[in-house]
Amino acid sequence: MAPSSYNYTSPQDMWYFLIGIPGLEDVHTWISIPICVMYIVALAGNLFLIFLIVTEQHLHEPMYLFLSMLALADVLLATSTAPKMLAIFWFHSTSISFGSCVSQMFFIHFIFVAESAILLAMAFDRYVAICYPLRYTAILTSSAIGKIGIAAVVRSFIVCFPFVFLVHRLLYCGRNIIPHSYCEHMGIARLACDNININVIYGLTVALLSTGLDIMLIIMSYTMILCTVFQIPSWTARFKALSTCGSHSWTARFKALSTCGSHICVILMFYAPAFFSFTAHRFGGKTIPHHIHILVANLYVVVPPMLNPIIYGVRTRFRTE
Repeated sequence: MAPSSYNYTSPQDMWYFLIGIPGLEDVHTWISIPICVMYIVALAGNLFLIFLIVTEQHLHEPMYLFLSMLALADVLLATSTAPKMLAIFWFHSTSISFGSCVSQMFFIHFIFVAESAILLAMAFDRYVAICYPLRYTAILTSSAIGKIGIAAVVRSFIVCFPFVFLVHRLLYCGRNIIPHSYCEHMGIARLACDNININVIYGLTVALLSTGLDIMLIIMSYTMILCTVFQIPSWTARFKALSTCGSHSWTARFKALSTCGSHICVILMFYAPAFFSFTAHRFGGKTIPHHIHILVANLYVVVPPMLNPIIYGVRTRFRTE
């Protein structure tokens, strides 16, 4: 229990101050230029990809429908963070109300968990396409894809909504400086004059049982994909299957396998900086400079959304020609 001598502040009356990247305040303007460019590219690329998939009838396939979900999540993730980030860098608009800060926190975590589920769905899509190509359309029907999308959103909401209650239950005593460019769960919790063990435990649990579980299932999917690929006796036989189309099953598998490289790149871009930020925030406070942690966290919300449509857009463009 926090000491009774503290002057507690009602969360609804609090205003926070986001200071951007601590230690790099003098170069905020220069940092803002690439972030702004990446944000614009992310918006334009993902919105164009969504438009292309929606309007091109022959792109209404499971892989591209999941890709449109990923593009929408990227737009929401970048938009929930980048505008406020740029306002801090350009106009020194550092203040944000407690309610707005908590709302931003919720949407950031909500979109992150939902995007992780979409990446898992995309891995499952590649697994079915390669391991069961003749049953691909029967398994991943439009109805099944819709249910997977709804399940990703519902799971993310159930997992992330408790964060709102966890920060509202804490007692605050006036500390209101957040050394970050946007609001996230532990950044808010650490301003409390209260025991935050429940917040820490729940944050770790969410990371392990949602995104951590997603990663394990993605690894399992690709392990089974590799096992299927290595069942072909030789590279000669693999190319023969492609050139002669003598086996529809193996030809379909190779076509599906050719998309796996793009998906793996997207997975690495999504999870690597996220888990760097997660571990640095909790365990690397004394070894990793704080400005490096915050800079990576800032780039994380714009770099993957910018690169995802580029990685997948080339393949989608060829598919439409």
